[in-house]
Formats: sequence, structure tokens, C-alpha cells
Amino acid sequence: MLKLSKRLQMIADFVSPGSRVADIGSDHALLPVYLIQSGLVPSAIAGELNPGPFEAARKQAADAGLTNKLQVRRGDGLSVLQPGEADTVTIAGMGGSLMSGILEEGFLAGKLDGVKELVLQPNVGEEFIRIWLLKRGWFLAEETILEEDDKIYEVLHAFKYDEAEVKKRNAEVYDAAFLRLSVHQVKGAAILEKMGPHLLRAPKEVFFKKWRYELDKLGRIVAQMSQSDLEQAEQKKQQFREEMNVIEEVLQCLQTDKPSSK
Repeated sequence: MLKLSKRLQMIADFVSPGSRVADIGSDHALLPVYLIQSGLVPSAIAGELNPGPFEAARKQAADAGLTNKLQVRRGDGLSVLQPGEADTVTIAGMGGSLMSGILEEGFLAGKLDGVKELVLQPNVGEEFIRIWLLKRGWFLAEETILEEDDKIYEVLHAFKYDEAEVKKRNAEVYDAAFLRLSVHQVKGAAILEKMGPHLLRAPKEVFFKKWRYELDKLGRIVAQMSQSDLEQAEQKKQQFREEMNVIEEVLQCLQTDKPSSK
């Protein structure tokens, strides 16, 4: 049986047993091969656009003797999927903006019809995913954050329920009152979208590490902009400073409680 990286293993752990999986941007199809080999899922579809990874995925499926259970299809995003073919869709290893675009295009084309579960691992721009999930009536049930090979990853786990139930659950998850921030409630909700409502409620040390790094990065950008006399640069600089102030306030609020273990 394949041994997955920590990142892929976390995605695999979120997949509901017995579901039919479509892994989009599957690369070498490591995740769907593992899911089938381990007996977690009965079948899977691996979608890949680029010819090199597509051929590697086909070889992986053949070498594992799973060509009868794992279909490797070449195509862009969710175009490889037909409505009703999958219960769970996994997408990993790309930016949140691109990922949300793939989800939106697939939604508009009906490719997500019948899909009840999403497991998503954006490399950056996680807020784009959370905003899309809210917009399209998905409930963000779980999030996790981990570090591997000096990179920090977040994995988001969402479900599709009836509209009223999703609205009720999301209202609870995105209630920022627990942060006790000085900012307005509307801005508090935006903070939860940016930093993760579940991650904020149970912050791990790697969470603090990520956002301290983000503060350092924003600080360097502000310092560079201070060398410019352009009005646009000054406006941007002020925007970044406000963002830094909010992040710092959030981290201070969270650090009043002991972080959970790694």
C-alpha cells in the first residue's frame, strides 16, 4: 500500500468511508490509489489536465492493479466529472483563487450535482475557498493546519445539507463573538473567513507560526512602500497596516488561552 505525505494523509482522513471520490488535479493519483487500496472507498476518478501527470496517474493506477476501480481522465478541473458520478470531491495543491474558480465553473456546469462532501487543500488564499463555500451553500464542518517540509498547509472539510440547515450551522461557525475583538462584527466575520473559524477556535502552535510569518511579510511590504512618494503606495501601505493591526489583535486575544498541541 502507498504511504502518503502528511498533507495527503490528512486529506485522506477527512474522506467519508464508502464514498465515490473524484480527485481533481490528481497529479500522480497517489490519493485515490491510497483510498482504494486501504478499502476506504470503492472507486475513484482521477482528473488531470497536464499530459505528464496524466500519464503518471494512468501508470500509477495500472501498477496498482486498480484500472477497474480507478478511472484516470484528462481534462480541465471538474470537466472530467459527470453529474451524479461522485459523492466526494477532493482538490489539493493549488491556490485558493484558482480552486474557487474551478469549483464555481463546475457548479455552474452542474458538475457538483450529487456531491455531498468537499475536501480542499489550497496552498494559499484559503479565504477564497471559505467565501465560495458560504456563497454556494456549503457548511464548513472542519479545518486543520499542519506543517510539512517547512511549508504550512490548511485542509478544509465541507458538507452539503439542505439550505436552512447549512445557513443555521454557518451562522454559528462564523459568529466572531468568541474573539472579543474591538472591531465591528462585520469585520469580525471577515477575519474568520481569512484565518479560519475552526482554526481560530482551537489554535495550534503552527497556526501562530503561520500568522507571525504573514505579519513579517506584510511588515516588509510596508517598509518597501515607505520608500515611495506615490499616493497609491501610501493608500496601500495604510491598508496593509490596518490588516497587520487586526491580525495582531486576533493573535493577542488567542494567546490569552494556551495553544493546543501540534
